[in-house]
Amino acid sequence: MAYRLIPLVPGEFYHVYNRGTNKQIICHDQADYERVQALLFLCNDTQPVSVRNATKRSNGLYSYTRDTQIVSIGAYCLMSNHFHILLTPKVENGVSDFMRKVSTGYAMYYNKKYDRSGTLFEGDFKAKHVASDEYLKYLFSYIHLNPVRINTNTNNKKIPRSDLGTTRAYQNATAYTYSSFRDYVDETRDVGLILDPEAFPKYFESRADWRQEFLEWLEYGDCIDIDD
Repeated sequence: MAYRLIPLVPGEFYHVYNRGTNKQIICHDQADYERVQALLFLCNDTQPVSVRNATKRSNGLYSYTRDTQIVSIGAYCLMSNHFHILLTPKVENGVSDFMRKVSTGYAMYYNKKYDRSGTLFEGDFKAKHVASDEYLKYLFSYIHLNPVRINTNTNNKKIPRSDLGTTRAYQNATAYTYSSFRDYVDETRDVGLILDPEAFPKYFESRADWRQEFLEWLEYGDCIDIDD
């Protein structure tokens, strides 16, 4: 388990990711994606929580008051067969505890819903230490621009690279609701409470600045080549 040789310590930043075993689909519909988002919020707590009870709250799931958060999340993106999360632990073993709770909770939900058993994810989560400010800043674009080839108007069918320009790529990323992209460039959402941007460097002062950053990455074309 080479990925566990790096210490996951508070105060450091990590790019965490995993995918379905054998690259299988892990999110089939809106309810699946929203379940993962709910877990990213609710599992970030030292105390156990019932997703069922949280979803019954009259003010909505994201009105739930957490006790003590164990990680701070700066960015995330959920794709049909994999996910990316940029985070920093707030307590010892925060990353491992958080990912265990999210992965176990979602696997239980998924196996019950789709009448299956066995492992859902491809082993334990992978984690890369973010060792430089340059790499940390880059990851905000890399993670958020994963869906640039996803056309939400055609059942998420992927668009050929040859048909994808900067404007269309940016529109696709904006239309994709299962990442934190909108929370940086577009609107204030309840699901935005998953994030704790104050724990990360403040690279830009406004949403307009973030939009410009993402557009510049798309102009270079680097993020258009992201595959799932």
